[in-house]
Amino acid sequence: MHPLLRRLWSRHGIRSVAGQMFGLQVVVALVLVAAAVAALLLESRSDAEHEAQKRSLAVAASVASDPSVRRALTDGGRPGAALQQQAEETRRLSGVDFVVVMSPTGIRYTHPDPARIGQHFIGSVSAALHGGVVTETTAGTLGPSVRTVVPVTGPGGKVVGLVAAGITVHRVTLAAGREMPLVLTAAGLVLTAATGGSALIGRRLSHQTHGLGPVQMTRMYEHHDAVLHAVREGVLIVDPRGRLLLANDEARRLLGLGADLEGRPVTDLGLDRGAEQLLLSGRETTDEVIEVGDRLLAVSQRPAAPAEPAGWVATLRDTTELSALMGRVELVQGRLRLLYDAGIRIGTTLDVHRTAEELAEFAVSGFADHVTVDLTDAVLRGEEPTAPDAVELRRVALGGARPDIPFYPAGDLIRFGAPTPQAACFGSGQPALEADLAAFSGWQAQDADRARRLVAHGVHSMVTVPLRARGVILGVVTFWRSKDPAPFTHEDLSVAEELVARAAVSIDNARRFAREHAMAVTLQRSLLPHALPEQNAVEVAHRYVPAEASLGGVGGDWFDVVPLPGARVAIVVGDVVGHGLHAAATMGQLRTAVQNLSTLDLPPDELLWHLDELVTRIDQDREGDGGTPTLTGATCLYAIYDPVSGRCTMARAGHLEPVLVHPDGHARLSGAPAGPPLGLGGLPYEKTEVLLPEGSSIVLYTDGLVEDRRHDIDERIERLRRAVEPAGRTPDQMCRAAMDTMLPGPPRDDVALVVARTRLLGDEHTVAWEVPSDPSAVAGVRAAAAGVLRDWGLEEEVFTLELILSELVTNAIRYASGPIGVRLIHDRSLICEVSDGSSVSPHLRRATSMEEGGRGLFLVARFADRWGTRYTAEGKVIWTEQRLAAAP
Repeated sequence: MHPLLRRLWSRHGIRSVAGQMFGLQVVVALVLVAAAVAALLLESRSDAEHEAQKRSLAVAASVASDPSVRRALTDGGRPGAALQQQAEETRRLSGVDFVVVMSPTGIRYTHPDPARIGQHFIGSVSAALHGGVVTETTAGTLGPSVRTVVPVTGPGGKVVGLVAAGITVHRVTLAAGREMPLVLTAAGLVLTAATGGSALIGRRLSHQTHGLGPVQMTRMYEHHDAVLHAVREGVLIVDPRGRLLLANDEARRLLGLGADLEGRPVTDLGLDRGAEQLLLSGRETTDEVIEVGDRLLAVSQRPAAPAEPAGWVATLRDTTELSALMGRVELVQGRLRLLYDAGIRIGTTLDVHRTAEELAEFAVSGFADHVTVDLTDAVLRGEEPTAPDAVELRRVALGGARPDIPFYPAGDLIRFGAPTPQAACFGSGQPALEADLAAFSGWQAQDADRARRLVAHGVHSMVTVPLRARGVILGVVTFWRSKDPAPFTHEDLSVAEELVARAAVSIDNARRFAREHAMAVTLQRSLLPHALPEQNAVEVAHRYVPAEASLGGVGGDWFDVVPLPGARVAIVVGDVVGHGLHAAATMGQLRTAVQNLSTLDLPPDELLWHLDELVTRIDQDREGDGGTPTLTGATCLYAIYDPVSGRCTMARAGHLEPVLVHPDGHARLSGAPAGPPLGLGGLPYEKTEVLLPEGSSIVLYTDGLVEDRRHDIDERIERLRRAVEPAGRTPDQMCRAAMDTMLPGPPRDDVALVVARTRLLGDEHTVAWEVPSDPSAVAGVRAAAAGVLRDWGLEEEVFTLELILSELVTNAIRYASGPIGVRLIHDRSLICEVSDGSSVSPHLRRATSMEEGGRGLFLVARFADRWGTRYTAEGKVIWTEQRLAAAP
């Protein structure tokens, strides 16, 4: 390089090899482009002059050969006017500066400037007069121009005139100049491409050399070589043909290589087969562990140059000690993950059996080959386990065992002897480890023959851990190994303890829940009717299903059938919101209240009103106790059926409408008006009365039967209506059909269902008279009643009935207003009813020895089994019942 350029580049900081290369390439490109443009300009000027000569000659020759021009010159007249127009047209179309037609002597006939017509042509024409062509270049005011003179020949080849055409070189050069921008643009693109290519080459060279000069590159190489051989990580570079290009000192040490191995094939290095295959494969890998001698090496391999197959680079790290440490870490992490998963997968339900099965299933999947869970029977019953005289445990779960392995099956009650690990664990609360079962160190005392068969089937190690929760031992869990050849260790023993401890809490929670649920169920069933009372008004079938323990537990649904005077019957269903002991106890309170209120023989709407007041008072009593919920949300449906008239009167307090099924199978809702739930207070209840043909059915139910989160309640009620609709079925069959249709699985809420089929007491079992308000009519009523009783075969009851009728009818005539009626009903008892128009109820009292009256009702109460008063819209009815030996 010239010293001046070298100083200039050094001054501007271009010291790197890449920078110098780029600058030189840019200068060369500029010189080449400048030379190309200059040559193009010179060539354009020469071509312009030649083009001007050709164009002037062509124009002149074309005009000279024109027959009209020849005629104009040979006719002998003055051709100037005709030729001037033609010459100008030709000049304009051809783009020349002038077209001149002249005589052989050189006098102009045409010229662009009319003033010069008739003047002598300036230029040489001698050669043209002899039939030649004259072409000359002159320098005018507009610059260099080219003119050409061509002869016009007449008949016989005589020159009759001359034609001259001229054009300036500048005019032709303008056409070439129009092409110059394209030429310059192309030159610029070539320059840009050359510069860009130089820049890319310089950039790549700069990337390769990192912008360093020769001295710096040499120093860097020395540093890199020193670092390469000083690092504690092996480095190998292999070319695409499988030859070793580079190996640092650490790689030689790890692979046991000698010196001067560069350039030799990898197959000649004497490496282990795994390492040799990996280095020859060239595949990308990260920390792939291979075994080389007694070392574990982590190998990472990448292509040396991603853009082209330039071989690959492999790095080696000795991970022998790290692998051992990581193995222990992974083992600890695995055990922690095992315990974490156990907390998620064990205890998903509040069922003791299912929780034990979950423990067995989980432990088999990640800790042992076989698992047995043995609990005391007290735990299974939900009771507190006590220290027994002998260790008797029930096998609740058995996981992972094949049928051919002789474990005690699930369900067996096992009596563990004192030498066994199970008995020792249950008594002491400490775990036991039997690493080698084949040694028979005492564990086989339970059943020696079974123990030998277990060992014969490959069971070789055992861990027994007590199930302890809240200081109480519930049972034992035994882990067995047969497939895994490694025996249990003390570390496994600690894992087993932690695993069982977590499961023990879930089992104890399930036990406590089972105890509470059993108490609630016991309380609830004790408060529900155990047997329905005998009566002839309706044929009753019922179902009661408490909620599944895991889905909600015992609730407050209830039902009852209450016989009423006059052979009538009351059917009632109710529901208390909530679950558990409070709901069951509250349900008992409401059922007792309904039974007590029904003795007053109140209409359904009045009874619900009294019940609403009772619930309000109960809520007021509970307001001071923050832990006791109120009863708002309790519902009730109360219906009274009279088998004599066939009428059913009902009212409901927030309860679902009953379904009425006619004898022909047509089912419909009752139409009973809705009332507010019990406990709201202040709102009245309405009753409705329907006439039911004999054989009709009344279907009463609680919301647990029809409520479903996935369906609308109206759809569910319609489904129930269709389920009970077919005719010809008994109430029990209707109950079964409704339960099968509406409850395919365990219910989330209590379900109470009552189906009552109506009966009628015909005329042969009832008789009625109207009695005049005349004391003399009493004898006639007694005689008529005695005759009816003889017809019914009740002669033994005649005397008692006559006495009762005498007292009741006499009191009605004496103290009440008309009309007075008497009705006898032959049912399970003999019912006598005396009605009048007074709403004043008689009072039972004891008359003194000096009083003449006051003994009538006392005698009625002594001779009748039951008696009472009920009020009607017209007055009241005093009724009595006499128990019969047999019902009709």
